[in-house]
Amino acid sequence: MIAIGSRGRGPGLAWIGLALCGALLAGCAPMQPPRPSAARVDAPADWRAPAETQAPVMPTWWQAFGDARLNALVERALANNTDVLSAMARVDEARAQARLAAIDTAPRVDGVLSAQRSQSLSATGLAASSTVQPTLQVSYEADVWGRLRDLRDAAVLGAQATQTDLQTVRLAVAATVARSYVELLALDRQLQVTRSTVQARADALRIARDRAELGYTSQLELTQAEAEHAAAEQLIPGLEQQIADQENAIRLLSGDPPGPVERAAVDAELAMPATPGALPAQLLERRPDLFAAQARLAASDATLAAERARFFPQVQLSASLGRLFASGLSFDPATVWTVGGSVLAPLFDRDRLRAGMDAATARRNQAAYAYRAAALSAFKEVEAALLGIQRYDAEIARASERREVLARSLEIARDRYRAGYSSYLAELDAQRTLFDVELALVRLRAARHQALIDLYQALGGGWSATAASAHDHGQSASLAVYGEKAPDVRRE
Repeated sequence: MIAIGSRGRGPGLAWIGLALCGALLAGCAPMQPPRPSAARVDAPADWRAPAETQAPVMPTWWQAFGDARLNALVERALANNTDVLSAMARVDEARAQARLAAIDTAPRVDGVLSAQRSQSLSATGLAASSTVQPTLQVSYEADVWGRLRDLRDAAVLGAQATQTDLQTVRLAVAATVARSYVELLALDRQLQVTRSTVQARADALRIARDRAELGYTSQLELTQAEAEHAAAEQLIPGLEQQIADQENAIRLLSGDPPGPVERAAVDAELAMPATPGALPAQLLERRPDLFAAQARLAASDATLAAERARFFPQVQLSASLGRLFASGLSFDPATVWTVGGSVLAPLFDRDRLRAGMDAATARRNQAAYAYRAAALSAFKEVEAALLGIQRYDAEIARASERREVLARSLEIARDRYRAGYSSYLAELDAQRTLFDVELALVRLRAARHQALIDLYQALGGGWSATAASAHDHGQSASLAVYGEKAPDVRRE
């Protein structure tokens, strides 16, 4: 340990010693390893399924469906959902940790008050004395090698990642509410179709009974009509239970107890907005989860740099100023002060420091691979949503055409049965097929809306790294104190 005195040639010699020691240790410190090349992210040139427009997603994308009740549900969930509230609390914690890391780079000032009373035997007898010493102490670690700065940067970047995690949670909650609402409307529509089918089969059963009583049809046709009517009725309780479960799920997302959910009329149709899009390379700047992964990777780089800085000497400066009040002094009070410093050089701890740096390198590499995995998953999600929309559009078109044909076929079969030209089996077969196609069409339309919601979420839900950076820099008091800007997440 090299002491820095308060006068004479000591300080100059000490700083020369520090420079020589730092130069010596710099040759022994390992170089910071680069990020693994296998973690590199190469975005595809384009998607296999083209979007209708390259316009960015709006932050309030759910309003594009044109349903005021859906808008209210999403906004309520964003305000009251417990996952969102927990994520907000984690943001507060991360910002506090970032402020603590920034404070560690500043001098520390402490006040000390010491008091002592003693009694001793002297030539004149017992003598008592008292001393009181208030002192102001200042200590400071000179961040010569940037270790404290790197730790501060890591904490700030971690806070940025946590802040962006909040946006990821908000996007997930909004998308889940929207998907659940679409599913609820689809269940309402399925229940309506089922009840209409029950009514149609009840009419057919009444006719079958009348014809059986007159001897125009056999008991076989009557029992078939009764069985089909009962089979359709049997579906209603299950659908009603699914509707209640879906309502309760939406209420839970909104932070509310179980109960009914206000929604659009069963005959109302959600709007079908144009399919948005973005180039794969743009996706890296539009998804909050990818930005958070970038921030965590940059934070791990900063932590690794701080571990490397531990190989170099730590410079501690200290000073104190106080007043001494003593009953035995002829002058009262006395001014006391000290100025000093120390240099702590790690000479025989290389193995421990190397192990710490290896562990930090491994954590950095994990963060790099996690970012690559998140990026590849994001590409897959967008591709899957676009392909799903394309497929559902084609299936809806075919199912709609088939429904029109089957509706005409049912009318013909019903007329022939009532005129006595065919048996009830022809009408029954047409009813079954039309019922199945109508239910399938309801599910396809719901799946098409949900695929669009998946695309909104996969494209980042209107979030952008530029807007987020401006927002974070505008809150410098919470993320980077003393007016310093937050570090760039793309730091190498």
